[in-house]
Amino acid sequence: MSGARIKAPRGTFDVWGEEAGRRARLEAAARAILEGAGYERIETPAFEATELFARGVGESTDIVQKEMYTFEDGSGRSLTLRPEGTAPVCRAYVEHGMHKRAAPVKLWYLGSFFRYERAQAGRYRQFWQVGVEALGSEDPAVDAESITLMCALLEEMGVREGRLRVGSLGSGESRAEYRERLRAHLRAHEYELSAEVRGRIDSNPLRAFDSDHPGTRAVMESAPRLMHHLEREDREHFEAVCALLERAGVAHEVDDTLVRGLDYYTRTVFEYSSEALGAQSGVGGGGRYDGLVQELGGPRTPGIGWAAGVERMLLAGREPPARTGSLELYVGTSTGAPDAGAGRGAHAEARGAAFELLRDARSAGLSAQMEMAGRSPKGQRNHAHRVGARYLALVGADDRASLRDMEDGGERELAAAEVVHAVLQGLRRLS
Repeated sequence: MSGARIKAPRGTFDVWGEEAGRRARLEAAARAILEGAGYERIETPAFEATELFARGVGESTDIVQKEMYTFEDGSGRSLTLRPEGTAPVCRAYVEHGMHKRAAPVKLWYLGSFFRYERAQAGRYRQFWQVGVEALGSEDPAVDAESITLMCALLEEMGVREGRLRVGSLGSGESRAEYRERLRAHLRAHEYELSAEVRGRIDSNPLRAFDSDHPGTRAVMESAPRLMHHLEREDREHFEAVCALLERAGVAHEVDDTLVRGLDYYTRTVFEYSSEALGAQSGVGGGGRYDGLVQELGGPRTPGIGWAAGVERMLLAGREPPARTGSLELYVGTSTGAPDAGAGRGAHAEARGAAFELLRDARSAGLSAQMEMAGRSPKGQRNHAHRVGARYLALVGADDRASLRDMEDGGERELAAAEVVHAVLQGLRRLS
């Protein structure tokens, strides 16, 4: 008796076939753009000490309060599957003494992350992100470069109907004073707010700007704006970032209601959205976090970074062009797969010669595959067409082969040992 079918957990997914190819193209694009700008790849563990996110991300955030996958290991230590990438990178920066390297230390990552939230199109409980972190410099040029690189990647992936918003959360005394003004405004309208926002008036009043609750949104229309209360240095820093984005030709709009869902952000914040995604339009975003490394036990270290959702980029991106001619040679046998009798010996001989040809083709740098499903010669021709092969070689037991040009239909007989040279010559004529 067969067992019951087992499905992947809700909010997770399998990646294979063309989807795997699209992700590979995204990774290649990210590597070219980010490493070309001096960013090094970093990989952090899939799980970290829970304290890292409680201290780094913030106790009052939705991530820490509602969305983390937390468990105890065999020694009773509390561990959490990483819900975001910045805190782990900063932990690695402190642990490995990266502050001793020349600033800014530029790092990028691509990996899976985990949050327990309502699964929907483009939003999963296990999801992938590509992100960058630049640590050790508070120069506005680092902010502008970071934003520009994110936009370059999204543009490369063909993300449609994009919109970049930028803002500043300030720092220092002006931010503390603004929080008190905002708390006073929220308390004056407390009974018009959602229960969630009321519960965070003391701990994280800025998150009220993120609320979808109609009453809260009405209250926030008349709320004071932090960007109107920035200290001079913070205001000049933000103006410098915007001026550099203008010089780089990066279209953006200043949004004085923009906040991010994590407690560590200071000064510059930004978010890229795509109307092609509907209500859940966020594709990527980030900001500056000048106090996070120090909060995690390191020296005072300014930093800025962003993350973009892989699934959301692929959903919002244009369909890639159809793959054509990526396979240069498909190797089969002219004998097919005989049922029994004397034909088996001839087929075994032809199959051995075909396998040898496959090895020679790959050694010569050709992309090559071999028939391994027992198709007839006609079936092999059909399959070579399906997989986009440029040439098809059917090898016989006598070390002879027929080489077919799948594009123009031309076919000729030759020795199996001459096939690789003939294919290379044909490809050179096309280039």
